[in-house]
Amino acid sequence: MKQLSASVTILAGFQWLFFMFANTIVIPISIGAAFELDQIEIVSAIQRSFIFTGIACLLQGFFGHRLSLMEGQSGLWWGVILSLAGTASAMNLDLMTVGGSIAVGVIISGILVAILGLFGMGEVLKKWFTPIVMFVFLLLLANQLITIFLKGMIGLNTGESIDGKLAIYSFALAALTIFIHIKGKGIISSLNLLIGMTVGWIIAVQLFPAEKTATIKTTPFLNWFPWGTPSLEWGIIVTVIITGLLNTTNTIATLKGAEDIYEQKTTAKQYKASFFITGSLSAAAGTLGLVPYAPYASSLGFLQSTGIKERLPFFIGSALFILLGIVPTFSAFFSTIPHSVGNTVLFVAYLQLFKSALKNIEGLTFEPKTVYRIALPSLLGLSIMTLPATAFQTLPELVRPILSNGMLVGILAALIMEIRIKKPNAMLRKE
Repeated sequence: MKQLSASVTILAGFQWLFFMFANTIVIPISIGAAFELDQIEIVSAIQRSFIFTGIACLLQGFFGHRLSLMEGQSGLWWGVILSLAGTASAMNLDLMTVGGSIAVGVIISGILVAILGLFGMGEVLKKWFTPIVMFVFLLLLANQLITIFLKGMIGLNTGESIDGKLAIYSFALAALTIFIHIKGKGIISSLNLLIGMTVGWIIAVQLFPAEKTATIKTTPFLNWFPWGTPSLEWGIIVTVIITGLLNTTNTIATLKGAEDIYEQKTTAKQYKASFFITGSLSAAAGTLGLVPYAPYASSLGFLQSTGIKERLPFFIGSALFILLGIVPTFSAFFSTIPHSVGNTVLFVAYLQLFKSALKNIEGLTFEPKTVYRIALPSLLGLSIMTLPATAFQTLPELVRPILSNGMLVGILAALIMEIRIKKPNAMLRKE
């Protein structure tokens, strides 16, 4: 492998920083709004998110799976927490009681995952993640993320109708970023996301000037249990614990997906270390009012887009992200990145997840049984993703967050079908 120069390594580190920032910034803001927290607490949560995420990436890179894979606040957890907060009134509970019960469930599930990981849970679960399950997971993940980013690109995250000027600009920026990746030579191609983000930021500031707001300065660790003091609403706690156990699919799928990129098998030791760190971080997140953690499968698309797999740029980006959270001035500066630019660059990066999905079903014989195993969970998950949230209001509260999540239902359906339908060797992907 060709050694990166010092300047390229630093630039690649900044590319990781932008990737981490764009993936993280919206989560504490949306959670803060859901729990009706005041602005100073939301800013504190943003700083905590930056610091904690940077530390999580360093821990996984040095002591966990030891790969360049972002460890961030899980999308599955994020959706379930927002869903539970949104149904507080329907459950006749105040938000602080719901938040306190979620925190208790997060701590319990984090401890369970850490312990089960040390006892070899990864070795058991990875046997269930056949090529078809991996295809379903990556396809549904790509669709879920691309939909979110597309809304940001065309202005639907701030309004109810498409912003024509913003949409044209976003797609032009996406085309530029893709062009640099395809036609660029050497390091120019590898830094396509950083170039797209930087150029897009500069132009967007000129085209879409925003009103300046005062910078709020606060400490990252303002309060413990900011969502609410610990409570014991067992329906919520059980739902959260189940979510934590199901969230382990992120670790399995991400580490298995990374095997093709790094051209090496993930060892039992890597699974144990990764689960222990993820579980421990999640338990700590419950006390800090942060969405629990998991390795980001979207990192696979980022690695394929950049072609830079070395850990040093990843460590630099992680360290810079911690600095971003510690120094309010830096946080304020990077928070001025237009959301449309971040969404556009992530849109391009995550297109590569489709390639990862397709690679998992290469070599399969498409007999009727195989088609059902692929089509049923994939299309079921995609269909649920298109349904409005109100469609699930008649379901029991305990299962509503799970059954309303198209990605989770699709993965569970794929796992059930793979367990029930024994596969002849001829249908397995050729090694």
